[in-house]
Amino acid sequence: MIRYIIRRILATIPVMGVVALFVFLLLHLTPEDPAAMIAGDLATPAEVARIRIQLGLDGSIVSQFFAWLLRILHGDLGVSIFSGLPVTRMIGQRFEPTLSLALLTMIFSISVAVPMGVWAAWKKGQWIDRAVMALTVASFSLPVFLVGYILIVVVSLHLQLLPVQGFASLGDGVWPFISHLILPTVTLSPVFIAFLARMTRSTVIDVLSQEYILVAHAKGLGTVRILFLHALKNAAIPIVTTIGGGFALVIGGAVVTESVFAIPGLGRLTVDSILHRDYPVIQGITLILSVAYVVLNLAIDLTYTLFDPRVKHQVD
Repeated sequence: MIRYIIRRILATIPVMGVVALFVFLLLHLTPEDPAAMIAGDLATPAEVARIRIQLGLDGSIVSQFFAWLLRILHGDLGVSIFSGLPVTRMIGQRFEPTLSLALLTMIFSISVAVPMGVWAAWKKGQWIDRAVMALTVASFSLPVFLVGYILIVVVSLHLQLLPVQGFASLGDGVWPFISHLILPTVTLSPVFIAFLARMTRSTVIDVLSQEYILVAHAKGLGTVRILFLHALKNAAIPIVTTIGGGFALVIGGAVVTESVFAIPGLGRLTVDSILHRDYPVIQGITLILSVAYVVLNLAIDLTYTLFDPRVKHQVD
């Protein structure tokens, strides 16, 4: 087991290297000089040169990469060109809203999508199955911003049940924290729910055709026990993998959701940084989210031994 964990961790090192190289090249793939673009059309050559030095663009690309990588390894993501603040501080200030929204969205989506997919698989070909599939297609088709604006108009403005915009920290109280995240979570969840429900349905359908499920029926086991204790457990690996892949959907949708609900998270910071051409902040956010995605998928790989005895046997 320890050897398996070490191998999986070591396997992420080349991936981290590729991620770091891609993030570094973000600054160099633009067709124009980033320093000149940031300085503006009216900037003097001295101002452009100063920005080039600030961005670390005054050396060869190889030396720039290793100098940038050394700073990253020491926890230095650079300084924002627009605000002059350290990028790590800016990301730290915006991290809680995005993390809270992402976690609540994933918990809510999993709680809805997995039972929905299992029930659709059990009722394959019946009206419940068709209704679930139609609902997933509709969820894929609805733009996130449209769902958000509809919820704001109906729930917040007309019914006045929940706050329209903003974010409240958990330190401000549980209900203010939850109430500000309900609408963003419901807005961001449909795409992930549709994605996960369809995968759960197709995977559980395959498992339900296995002989041990027929044996469980013959023994007189209840439907709920067969579906969730036997079928779902044996279909868990593809579903867990889909949950890991859904993290990218959630983070991508968070950019739009945070803009709609004026949540001061990493999504809003990303949009503002792009508008201001603040490349150090863009690089820092991209690096942090990419590393989080790699680490999450590593954790999911390590959970495979909990669901499939064959994996555990191979590891041992």
